[in-house]
Amino acid sequence: MLVIVGLVVVMGCVPGGYVAMGGKLAVLMQPFELVIIGGAGLGAFIIGNTKPVMKRAGGAFKSVLKGPKYTKADYVELLCLLYTVFRLAKTKGMLELEQHVENPHESQLFNNFPRFAADHHAVEFLCDYLRLLTLGSENPQEMESLMDAELETHHEEDHQIQSSMQTMADGFPALGIVAAVLGVIKTMGSIDQPPSVLGKLIGGALVGTFLGILLAYGFFGPVAAALKMTQEAESKYLGCIKGGMLAYLNGYPPAVAVEFARKALMSDVRPTFAEVEEATQEAPTV
Repeated sequence: MLVIVGLVVVMGCVPGGYVAMGGKLAVLMQPFELVIIGGAGLGAFIIGNTKPVMKRAGGAFKSVLKGPKYTKADYVELLCLLYTVFRLAKTKGMLELEQHVENPHESQLFNNFPRFAADHHAVEFLCDYLRLLTLGSENPQEMESLMDAELETHHEEDHQIQSSMQTMADGFPALGIVAAVLGVIKTMGSIDQPPSVLGKLIGGALVGTFLGILLAYGFFGPVAAALKMTQEAESKYLGCIKGGMLAYLNGYPPAVAVEFARKALMSDVRPTFAEVEEATQEAPTV
């Protein structure tokens, strides 16, 4: 929502300020300048990225418009799930988790926490490491290294999308100059025309530079920055699972392990200790 508000402000203030100082909007209506800049930008995006990155780019733009998908309620539920998992492992042993890990979508344990169960990546991440625990891999240092490697891969995949948008933003001013130069070339072909005609042609050519800079710093640059912050915020969900898992592996009781997980969250979505304690006491059991 904030992204939409920001875009509305940009589109309101830039043309609005131009009109307020006496400019005419009709001069800015240069569709072919936009075709040159937008087409070249799209072509460059296709050239510079792989098919998987291009497929994920559309979804990433939607995530920017919606903002981070995890709310405080999602994290409270996740912490309750971790507490339930750790308590079950503590009281009945790691092998008790095997039936849930092998068929997570049919597991009563996971289905008691619907927000988590609907997140394919989070379910897969947790189940992979719980499966390692059921197989006897309980070395905290080795587990941490493995988790870090997987999370770094997720980070690199996210960075590819953010970097591709930032590259487009960096290129638009230059593409605006390309459009302006082509406009000047067209103008030079009409050099024998009266000043009133030449002025209109030169003004149209300069719109290319204007559009390139506006697209770069008013749209794609901010969108790339918003995407980076959104991805970093969402990465805390898996980071929360990692923090809890490592604390449990180091021998802490379930309630303390969940506190380690809670501390990994950003302050705007981090529930208080009392909120987590109350939620875990009311968490469903298996």
